[in-house]
Amino acid sequence: MSQIFVAGLINIETTVAIDGFPLEYFPVRYPFNGLHSAVSGVGWNIARALTALGNRVDFASLVGTDENGAMARRTVARAGVDDALVLCTLEKTAQSVILYDPDGRRQIHVDLKDIQEREYPLGLAEAALGACDLAVICNINFVRPLLQAVRATGKPIATDVHALADLEDAYNQEFLAAATILFLSDERLPGTPEVVIKELLQRYPAEIIVIGLGNKGALLGVRKNGFIGRYPAVHTRAVVNTIGAGDALFAAFIDRYLRTGDPYGALEAAQVFASYKIGEKGAAEGFLSGTELDSWIAKGKGAA
Repeated sequence: MSQIFVAGLINIETTVAIDGFPLEYFPVRYPFNGLHSAVSGVGWNIARALTALGNRVDFASLVGTDENGAMARRTVARAGVDDALVLCTLEKTAQSVILYDPDGRRQIHVDLKDIQEREYPLGLAEAALGACDLAVICNINFVRPLLQAVRATGKPIATDVHALADLEDAYNQEFLAAATILFLSDERLPGTPEVVIKELLQRYPAEIIVIGLGNKGALLGVRKNGFIGRYPAVHTRAVVNTIGAGDALFAAFIDRYLRTGDPYGALEAAQVFASYKIGEKGAAEGFLSGTELDSWIAKGKGAA
């Protein structure tokens, strides 16, 4: 069991099942049992997954003084995570709407309200940062002040910059420069995944980099031995919605890597975890426990 600090977004998410992309215009649709609302957001998805896997998690985020903010905090507490670092400092809580089709493809619409203009108060997070084994700092503006604070402690930082179209992207520079473990998606890459991962290892200090390749698996880069290699996708159950797959992969990798120090086995386990997760509608749902994940791995699930 590890002590992990997570700072990132929590929001109210509504998923909407559609027949396919592109979505044709029609004035009214009746997708019976096709709308689902829950508490989600990248930061919470990761914190929730890490908790399900058996870790102790301190979760820091900002929500509104509205009923959505109260619902978000209740959800955090009910999941067994202390909500003391989820601060009601915004007027309104962020929201998202995700359209998804029968093949699991999705389109995400996120309304961050004014959260990008806020900063998380560093003093409130210092004790949790000092106690953690690793800090997950998501790439959202309000957590930027925490990056230097974590670096000052010498604790490792894990971050996911998601879609990266430019390796010199100004928005993500601080996160790229601080990460010990770096995740990103192959969507919008400025080159092939193998070329991009080599360039990232040359330009930035990350010891481990993972590029998610969707249904093609993942690409792992490990600095200490110059390893770069692909891991094929795995299959555990039918895909419902791919939203949150990257967050699940990221969280499960961190969990296994902190337990074992083995990045190769950690990615193999994370692939199984993420494959199972996308059998649910919501981004913060479908997480296996550590014991359940071990069982799936032992059964040999995850053949490509």
